[in-house]
Amino acid sequence: MPDPSQYKTPLFDAMVSLAESRKISFHTPGHKSGKGIATRFVKYVGPNIFSIDLTTLDEVDSLQKPTGVIKEAQELAAKAYGADRSFFLLNGTTVGNHAMIMTVCNPGDGILAARNCHKSVIAGAILAGARTQFIYPAMDAALMMSMNVTFDSVRRGIETHPEIKILFITSPNYYGICADLERIIPFARERGLLVLVDEAHGPHLGFHPELPKSALSCGADMVVQSTHKIIGGMTQASMMHAREGRVDVMTLAGVLKVLQTTSPSYILMASLDLARMQMATEGEKLLSKALELARWARAEINGIRGIGCLEKKDVLTRGMGDLDETKLAINVSGLGMTGYQVSQALNMEHDIQVEMADPFHVLVIVSIGDRKEDVSRLVDALREIARGRRAAKKFDWEQVRPPTGIPQGRSEADGLKPVNRPPRDAFFAMHELVPLEECAGRLSSEIVTVYPPGIPMLVPGEVITEDVVSYLSRVSAMGGTVDGLAEDGRIGVVK
Repeated sequence: MPDPSQYKTPLFDAMVSLAESRKISFHTPGHKSGKGIATRFVKYVGPNIFSIDLTTLDEVDSLQKPTGVIKEAQELAAKAYGADRSFFLLNGTTVGNHAMIMTVCNPGDGILAARNCHKSVIAGAILAGARTQFIYPAMDAALMMSMNVTFDSVRRGIETHPEIKILFITSPNYYGICADLERIIPFARERGLLVLVDEAHGPHLGFHPELPKSALSCGADMVVQSTHKIIGGMTQASMMHAREGRVDVMTLAGVLKVLQTTSPSYILMASLDLARMQMATEGEKLLSKALELARWARAEINGIRGIGCLEKKDVLTRGMGDLDETKLAINVSGLGMTGYQVSQALNMEHDIQVEMADPFHVLVIVSIGDRKEDVSRLVDALREIARGRRAAKKFDWEQVRPPTGIPQGRSEADGLKPVNRPPRDAFFAMHELVPLEECAGRLSSEIVTVYPPGIPMLVPGEVITEDVVSYLSRVSAMGGTVDGLAEDGRIGVVK
């Protein structure tokens, strides 16, 4: 039986009440409840949305210093997620990653981070002036993908760098693969480390017993989640959850005041209030349906010749913690096509858009918003694509194998790679632009990613290797988006 208090939506209710009072507005926003909005916009979305596009007012509280309905809404979120304090975020999980690092890092402090982190983690280290050391997830040739970090790789990292007191883990990763947080977090905390978790892809994990355990339930000190990715938040709306004691939540609140806008979107905050209510009161029912659809689709896809879908047993036998089954990582290499090509075929020929593609996969998210007919169309489309490619030669992993990032002369078993210069120093250093094919051996001054998922292939301060240059060139030629290069394809390097 849900907690009766979780049916409350204090912020949303206050916004609706204020809109219905029809008070005369001489404050921002300038469209004045939609009266000044372009007619085409109003005709398409309807008038009500503009009546709740509000600014900081007594009736609807202030995000910068919440004392009323926003405070109550954040307290309800903390209760629902099992945190001591929760905060609404309006620049996605990106600002949450920045804030977590800036809250606990002084300039010069070290962070031990999983290398499958989002580029916002590196940006957070730049903002904080932190040093970075990386733990590398395993590359799996059979599955043709990067997994997540293992307990053993994290243990080695902590033992190799006893001076570092902050561990940063990304779990689940983009493919839904979870690190073994039930072992990793207690081990790290016993050794005095603060554990920060980017759980962008896990805002639903605490609301169904058949999903992986949430990072908070495993003992993480701070967690950030993209409420908009899997559940009912609107795009850009996320939450941060913290435990008091080891984390100074007053400092965290102060950092968020610095990083977040003073003109927050009340529409986005209302979506957070309602998404929390929805998960806390009917999340298990809604997620059961999503899991049922995802499991049906996975079984059907695994019956298509030349295509395979990642399964839970695939990750458990490789030392991972779990798999979020709502993510469908679909390997299409057996069709002789790249993931980019299959993504384009699904979009242009079948009106289906996937979350992302890589050289070997397309990734599909099955959420609480999907219906059986939607998932059936996906399966039918994949069958049709596969029928036309049965004679194709299987696409080879070694053709576009992602570089491990381990310098020559080091064992991959070490799982560690030193950054040659602190990211902040390299980012702000004098730099020049050079062609990608000429930059090997130089220090990167940029964060360079293949996007999505936005995992850095290059971090400011790292030596650019021939492997990375080759990989970026091949992925770009295949149709992948390389973010961090200049418009003419050159890359920033330290002078």
